[in-house]
Amino acid sequence: MSLHDPIKLSRDCHATRIPSGEKILIPAGTEVGITQSLGGSYTIVCDLGMARVEAVDADALGKEKVEESEHVAGEVLDAAATEKLLWERLKTVYDPEIPVNIVDLGLVYDMAMTDKEDGTRRVEVKMTLTAPGCGMGPTIQADAKSKVSTVPGVSEAEVFLVWDPPWNQNMITEVGKMKLGMI
Repeated sequence: MSLHDPIKLSRDCHATRIPSGEKILIPAGTEVGITQSLGGSYTIVCDLGMARVEAVDADALGKEKVEESEHVAGEVLDAAATEKLLWERLKTVYDPEIPVNIVDLGLVYDMAMTDKEDGTRRVEVKMTLTAPGCGMGPTIQADAKSKVSTVPGVSEAEVFLVWDPPWNQNMITEVGKMKLGMI
């Protein structure tokens, strides 16, 4: 699907404006073009500008909804399963301009879980961007927080942007380098 093949939204659709991160509602019937589909979300362009539509609203674009998890709401996983699922969810976060997830780009520096008294967990992620002035920063940060927050048993999530050490291409994983044609 490209800008040359516009589709009309079948219903009102929640989206996040790029690069500001502002939440918007795009009315049913609006013509949009899908410019990218990665990690279950869609980058679209319409008369309101560029925006990201999450998987939960894929049906408005005529796409099939992607189920986030087979886990039951309220379920608390053991620490190892939680950590594995957190990394899986972070691998569904993309910069709309780069076809590699933030984990394989080497943007996630640290993730820490803390058990809370009520049996749930607080998760803190430290990540960076490919450049300090990246206009997509707030959108990518919010997307990472949203994905971490959907993991069963996570009751609090924070994603911090850090700049030390500065990101460089050597931080990209082998998988990321292959996707980018670097090897």
